[in-house]
Amino acid sequence: MITASDLSEFARLSALRPDELEDLARIARVVSFPAEYRLITEGDVADRCWLIRDGRILLDAHVPGRGDLVVQTLGSGDLLGWSWLVPPYRWSFGARTAEPVTAIEFDAAALSALAEADAEFGRTLTLLLFEVVLDRLQSTRARLLDLYSNPNQASAR
Repeated sequence: MITASDLSEFARLSALRPDELEDLARIARVVSFPAEYRLITEGDVADRCWLIRDGRILLDAHVPGRGDLVVQTLGSGDLLGWSWLVPPYRWSFGARTAEPVTAIEFDAAALSALAEADAEFGRTLTLLLFEVVLDRLQSTRARLLDLYSNPNQASAR
């Protein structure tokens, strides 16, 4: 069973009030996944999210002709899954475990119900997830610049 105290250990949730953490704890469950497990397939229905306790998860994007390209590695304390918040509720990236992972899982419908019942909580949750989106965007941008940079430009500097 997850408690509000368990959730308070995650820096991403620091903006939440104790009663909001209690509400989140009621809808949370602990899950475990083995190494090399495909957790998310890009384009599938997004219906949950996770707070990673232990292990590493590789975020990837499918690139035609190149396969699944890793754009970021997530680890302990990171949040995985924001696509459930925005229509059409489809995963924007794929994800697989790089090693065994233990996480706290939240059902998207239950999160949405909490957000609808408490507008302040909904706003805080939306801002929290927006920060994750910006982090992913910056990480993806850096990864793409690294992949597609001209090696001759780097040596000319």
